[in-house]
Amino acid sequence: MKINILAGGPEDLLPELSLYIDGGIWIGVDRGVLTLIRNDIQPSLAFGDFDSVTTEEMSLIEQKVQELNRFKPEKDETDMELALKWALGQSPERIRLFGATGGRLDHLFANIQLLINPVLQENYVQIEIIDRTNIVYIKPAGEYTIQKNKDFKYISFIPITMEVKDITLKDFKYPLANRSIPIGSTLCISNELINDYGTFSFTEGILMVVRSKD
Repeated sequence: MKINILAGGPEDLLPELSLYIDGGIWIGVDRGVLTLIRNDIQPSLAFGDFDSVTTEEMSLIEQKVQELNRFKPEKDETDMELALKWALGQSPERIRLFGATGGRLDHLFANIQLLINPVLQENYVQIEIIDRTNIVYIKPAGEYTIQKNKDFKYISFIPITMEVKDITLKDFKYPLANRSIPIGSTLCISNELINDYGTFSFTEGILMVVRSKD
């Protein structure tokens, strides 16, 4: 099962949502619920304090969403974290987050950190943040195959832990062999695949993978 979560980030940064209607369920977070409704996508659930919607918009949400999880604005988790915790509890094969970039940088950094938690808790599920020009996800140590995507041709690998050890990149324009890089390094920024598929591997640490287009 795939779970798609749409938050209330700027709508001009959203990809074409219809491309991701492939049998998964949709969850709206705060104003993201309204965006789903306006795009004729039925939210299965909604999460949020809804402090950014009007009384009329809240009434529409209540009419359209059967399972509404409403919280007080004063809470320990963000609306996105509450939705993501629920999604992880369903043991899905993949979770995709939309509306999670742009606007406030603190929200962006918080959403990126949410990708790390399942790895730290050894409950790894592929979680992707997707917007109009980027796809972001986290990988624990291991070996992975990556497919060329003409729309998102640039690939960057960013250390999340203090060090990522023995990074090896094969079938990339700029290959690497058993190179360890510290957090803060820009060594693996803006690479490209030279074949239809490539591989990347590392033995220790956590990497953030960013696929981008201009």
